[in-house]
Amino acid sequence: MSNLLYILLAIVIFGVLIMVHELGHFLAARACGVRVLEFAMGMGPVLLRHTTKKGTDVTLRALPLGGFCAMAGEDDDADDAGAFQNASRWKRLIIMLAGVVMNFLLGLIILFGCYTQVEAFSPPTVTRFMEGCPYESADGLQVGDTFYKVNGQRTYLASDVSFYMARGEEGYADLVLIRDGHKVRLDHYPMTLREYTDEETGETVMRYGLYFEKLESGLGAKLKYTWYGALDFVRMVWLGLHDLVTGAAGAQDLMGIVGVVDGMTEIGAASPTVSIALLNIFYMAALIAVNLAVMNLLPIPGLDGGRIFFLLLSALWAVLFRRELDPKYENYASTAGFVLLLGLMVYVTYNDVARIIAR
Repeated sequence: MSNLLYILLAIVIFGVLIMVHELGHFLAARACGVRVLEFAMGMGPVLLRHTTKKGTDVTLRALPLGGFCAMAGEDDDADDAGAFQNASRWKRLIIMLAGVVMNFLLGLIILFGCYTQVEAFSPPTVTRFMEGCPYESADGLQVGDTFYKVNGQRTYLASDVSFYMARGEEGYADLVLIRDGHKVRLDHYPMTLREYTDEETGETVMRYGLYFEKLESGLGAKLKYTWYGALDFVRMVWLGLHDLVTGAAGAQDLMGIVGVVDGMTEIGAASPTVSIALLNIFYMAALIAVNLAVMNLLPIPGLDGGRIFFLLLSALWAVLFRRELDPKYENYASTAGFVLLLGLMVYVTYNDVARIIAR
C-alpha cells in the first residue's frame, strides 16, 4: 500500500472512532426519551440527509472527521418534554457516559481482532536466565518467578517488565513476585540492562537477562489478554497525564489529529508486509479508542467529563441548598473550556505539522 492509502485509512479510522462516540450519545438519548435533532456522520457540508419518523435528521457530511449528536435543549432551557435539560439526572448521566463506554468497547473489539492473529502470549514468568545473568540466586530472582508488580505497577505481559523498569530509579527496581503461590518483595533490587547474546539471532542485545514464558493463544487467552491490554492502555493514558502534571513531559509532546494520522502512516510504511501494517495500525487504533474514552472522562469543561462533573455538582447543590444550580455557570465554564480546548488543538496541530516538516 502507498503512503496515501495509509493516510486515507488513518483518517477514516480516526473519523470512525469519533463517530462511534457520538453514536453512543445518540443511542442512549433515544433510549432515555431525549429528542435528537441531528445525528451527523462526518463534518462540514451536508451531502445526504434523511429525517426519521421521530424527527431526527441523519446526515452524511463531506469531511470524514467524526460527527456529532445534537440534542434538543442540550445547551439551553427548553419547554420540550424531550429536551436534554428536562431529562432526569440519571438519564443525563447515562447519555454523557454512553460515548465513553462506546469508545472503550470499540477499543476492546479492535484489540481482540488484533489478538486473533497472535499465536502466543508472553506472561511475565521467568523460565530461564541468559548466560552470565547475575540475578539468579536464593535472595534474588528464580526460575518460575512471576513479576506481579514493577515499581508499583501491575504487570500482565513480559513487555510490561522492561517498560516499568525504565520508569523507575535507574539501576534499581521495587519488585513484587509471585513465587510458589506467595508474594515475595524485593525492594530497591539492583537491576540494569547488560549486553547479552541473543540465542535466536546471535546478535548482541541490551537486556535484563531474563527469558519469559510463552503460552499458546487459545480463545480464553485472547479474551484475557484483550482485557489486560485495554487496562494497560488506560494506565498509559494516566501515566502520560502524570508526566504532564509533573513536568516529565510538556505540551510539545502532545499529539493531535495530524500527528495521529502521520503516526499511523509511518507505522504502515515501516511494516514489512501489508498484513502486518494493518495489524499495527489497528492496534494503534485500539489504543486511541481507549485514550479517547479516558480523556473524555476528565472533569474539564467542554468534555463529557466536564458535563458529568457539573451534573454531579448540581445534584449535590440541590441536596445542600434545596434549589437547582443556575445552568448559566455550566454554560460559562463550557464556553471557556471549549475556547481553551480549541486553542490547545491549534497549538498541538501546529507542533504536529512542524515535526513533520522538520523530518
